[in-house]
Amino acid sequence: MITVIVQFKLPQPITGEQARQTFLSTAPRYKDLPGLIRKYYILSQDGATAGGVYLWDSRESADRVYTQEWKSFVREKYGSDALLTYFECPVVVDNISHEILTKN
Repeated sequence: MITVIVQFKLPQPITGEQARQTFLSTAPRYKDLPGLIRKYYILSQDGATAGGVYLWDSRESADRVYTQEWKSFVREKYGSDALLTYFECPVVVDNISHEILTKN
């Protein structure tokens, strides 16, 4: 599994409620997306940086999404380029489903 942390600076800080409304407008794009296990939308406490934490089944699945088109969408929607950081994710502890996930 691969975790990708996506961050981008906002042109001006936003509130948690503004972030929630904006994120809800884009969330349907990610529902049932092949290879995406989970996505968390994130907002810094000062409201100046936003992004997402994505858990993918593979790097290939992630790379199919982070295209130039996706990067342009982020730039147009949020006003800056996204910084993507990739991490290997060998184990996930999920306390909601009470599972420990790993890819064999």
